Amino acid sequence: MLDKKFFAKLKKEYDSYDIGRRIIIKHSNDILKFAKQAIFALHRDNMAEAEKCFEETDKLFEYLGTKIKDENGLMYEGAYLAAMEEYVEAKLFYHYLKTGKITAIPGLKIDCDSYLGGLSDFTGELVRKAIYLATRHRYDEVKACEETIEAVIAELIQFNMLGPLRPKFDQAKNNLRKIEEIMYDLEIKKRN
Repeated sequence: MLDKKFFAKLKKEYDSYDIGRRIIIKHSNDILKFAKQAIFALHRDNMAEAEKCFEETDKLFEYLGTKIKDENGLMYEGAYLAAMEEYVEAKLFYHYLKTGKITAIPGLKIDCDSYLGGLSDFTGELVRKAIYLATRHRYDEVKACEETIEAVIAELIQFNMLGPLRPKFDQAKNNLRKIEEIMYDLEIKKRN
């Protein structure tokens, strides 16, 4: 009646994917943690600590790459996608602080949605950095943050972002409004 070999094959495939999925989730959570720690370090001008975090994320991505190579569907696991997006946000922030530029992240295959989500979230990091800079009277750097957010929004607005990217884009636009308010407040203080 039932082909037992067929069901055994299905069970083996299912169990294999499930084991890979658990590995992806565990290590993706570690990547997420290291990316958040890198962002925290960057807000405190601690590039060395951020670089250590990136060394850890890079090792984890390399390891996960071997698992994904064996089972392509694992790259679409939610935990992996969330880790990738957080990593993109952290790396963009790092490269911006180091070089003043926003460009592709070398060495890792990153999907479009991860870039768009990471770029949107990156604007929030620039707002937080601008507040930090303003409290230290580094107003030219605050202005540079405003100009960068404006430039990112000008590019992102050309995309018709839908689904989970839409709220991220709306938040990015809100970040532009926040930094414009910061600039307004600084201008008023200059006049008084």
